[in-house]
Amino acid sequence: MLVVQKYGGTSVADADRIRHVAGRVMNRIRQGDQVIVVVSAMGDSTDDLIDLALQVAPDPDPRELDMLLSTGEQVSVALVAMALKTLGQEAVGLTGQQAGIIAQGLHNKGRISRVEADRVRRELDAGRVPVVAGYWGVNEAQEILTLGRGASDTTAVALAVALGAERCENCKDVEGVYTADPRIVPEARKLKDITYEEMLELATQGSTVMHNRAVELASVYNLPILVTSSMVEAPGTLIRQESELEERNRVRGIAHDTDVAKVTVRKVPDRPGIASNIFEPLAEAGISVDTIVQNSSEGDLTDLSFTMSRGDLRRAEGLMPAICASVGAPEYTSDANLGKVSIVGVGIQTAPGYAARMFRAMSDAGINIELISTSEIRLTCIIDSAKVPDAVRALHAAFQLETAE
Repeated sequence: MLVVQKYGGTSVADADRIRHVAGRVMNRIRQGDQVIVVVSAMGDSTDDLIDLALQVAPDPDPRELDMLLSTGEQVSVALVAMALKTLGQEAVGLTGQQAGIIAQGLHNKGRISRVEADRVRRELDAGRVPVVAGYWGVNEAQEILTLGRGASDTTAVALAVALGAERCENCKDVEGVYTADPRIVPEARKLKDITYEEMLELATQGSTVMHNRAVELASVYNLPILVTSSMVEAPGTLIRQESELEERNRVRGIAHDTDVAKVTVRKVPDRPGIASNIFEPLAEAGISVDTIVQNSSEGDLTDLSFTMSRGDLRRAEGLMPAICASVGAPEYTSDANLGKVSIVGVGIQTAPGYAARMFRAMSDAGINIELISTSEIRLTCIIDSAKVPDAVRALHAAFQLETAE
């Protein structure tokens, strides 16, 4: 069968691990499979490149930063292809551009629009293993666009869809998807499987196991994703469609994120059109807003709070004085020291008691809730970032997630 294997930065962090990855690929080929490999930059090299850019320019130009960051994956691509050739397997390293990854949008926040996979298909037909750079593509003007941290997952899924692969395998330094981050909750349990919907919520709310757009794309095309270890041979977690007539109605996992900032616009006139005047300038600046909460109106004035990633706060603060003036709000406040914790599971909003148990667990742990947001399968609380680990442990215990299914 045709599979796409994606290897993250930890899996290709040094020469020994790169040789180990090449050996894993060879084992699959000996079993009769065709393999496409997608790789991330080695270890912490992306962070190192960002640090280097900041030493040169306090506010790096987005285009040049994308040019710089794209080099990390090219190093991994070349080394993995070399390792495969050393084992006697023909391979070819391909950049995002050479692999036909066409993106659109802003620098540092690109999105894959299509995959022109003819080159990759030709290499497969010729018996070579394509080793493709994850994380970036090019737009119609041939400008490099990086796709966001963790987006090598999305590159892998997009290639798998374009080439009709039977599944995508996300090979990581963990053995699968856990009920919570095992570094915070040592007794967290590995899940045998999880639905696209649940995994998408976990990824969107802070889980780094999968990139959220990769899960979204896989769900559209019903492409199974196996999250498995690149280090040891162990059963992983299969991300898939929910089984017919399956009904869980329980919490499946806890997600957390400490990269949260909040802006509150004070005494906003409560009239039609105000919200668009606040959020349109932020959207035009490429700032993604997450949770939005509006307080009840008093005297036709209200407070409006919204969250974003901490990295977007500086740009948002630059826009807020003009936004406040345009809507007639006297001031705004901001807080960069927030995090969020979420419980996720199909059906939790339609079954009674989950919200009450979540809030009781937070209260018993002495954790104050700043904001609350919900979806059909998720409850999220915005809290002080320092309290996030305590909240994850408290919720994991409250919902008894360490118990085997």
